[in-house]
Amino acid sequence: MATKKVTYNEAISEIEEILEKIENEELDVDELAEKVKRVSTLLKMCKDKLLKTNEQVEQILKEMEE
Repeated sequence: MATKKVTYNEAISEIEEILEKIENEELDVDELAEKVKRVSTLLKMCKDKLLKTNEQVEQILKEMEE
């Protein structure tokens, strides 16, 4: 089964939703580790996307200067 690629905005929204549940103590102990792992995965994806976007913008700006 193919997994749907999560957009940056979807990842941020999901992270915020999970953090809100943690802050409001809506997660039980069994769910907590799973959700923390999910947040870690989403944060890595966001970081990678930001780095890639930064590289693309720098390349475009470099090309404009030529």
